[in-house]
Amino acid sequence: MPLSEDERRSYLLGMKIMGDFGAAIAIPVVAFVLVGKWLQTKYGFEPFGIIGGFLFALITSTITIRKKVKWYAAEYASLKTPESLSKKK
Repeated sequence: MPLSEDERRSYLLGMKIMGDFGAAIAIPVVAFVLVGKWLQTKYGFEPFGIIGGFLFALITSTITIRKKVKWYAAEYASLKTPESLSKKK
């Protein structure tokens, strides 16, 4: 059974959210941990460079995700979701 246009848009929005949130978490973790590793090898404070980079990435990702959640909530509210279509039947 083919999907209706509203169902297709809902699924595409879900896929977009998954990709966007995944990138918002993975990119800062990789970048800041690599910077932390570089700093700890350059200045010699062994475990604190990677730990600090990870904590900074955690804070950055949290702020980014919170902003994106608000935007995606408004985007989702503007869609006709499959649940709202089934209530009309």
